Amino acid sequence: MNTDEIRSILEHEASAILNIPVTDAYSNAIDLIVEQVNKKKGKLVTSGMGKAGQIAQNIATTFSSTGTPAVFLHPSEAQHGDLGILQENDIVLAISNSGKTREIIELITLAKNLVDGIKFIVITSDPDSLLAQKADVFIHTGRPEEVCGLGLTPTTSTTVMTVIGDILVVGTMRRIGFTIADYAKRHHGGYLGEKSRENL
Repeated sequence: MNTDEIRSILEHEASAILNIPVTDAYSNAIDLIVEQVNKKKGKLVTSGMGKAGQIAQNIATTFSSTGTPAVFLHPSEAQHGDLGILQENDIVLAISNSGKTREIIELITLAKNLVDGIKFIVITSDPDSLLAQKADVFIHTGRPEEVCGLGLTPTTSTTVMTVIGDILVVGTMRRIGFTIADYAKRHHGGYLGEKSRENL
């Protein structure tokens, strides 16, 4: 791969990020997260299948490290008992690029049967999908085209999902007034833990 090809991939990914639709959905999602988790003491439960699931796991750990308790729930394992992690005041963040992922659609039904009134934030590329229609808050990815030459491998779509997760995390941190002292309490070890305690 030559430098022009590398530059082309970078430009493709950057363009997809810059074309993420900016709407009130972000503020609405952050409002829900703060209300349910930071005020009512529930937790954020993220979920997704495949590559989207890996992004959902990353989002959960990033939220937990920045003052908003979160866990990842595998949608298939949820159907075999792990659904029991859901409690009153929890909120679910579900990710599916297509908006048609069977396991995620089933998760919404199962969760609503278990916890009356549970809310869902959905990140997907298709505003007309069943998943988007079932969401309390729908966040549109902008329908990015994958940079993969086949147009199939989750590449650009997962980049966009990660950035959307970052927006939600940073927005929530600002809303709850999360400080470096708060960060240090959650990071005892490693470079980040040491760095966070330098100015305390």
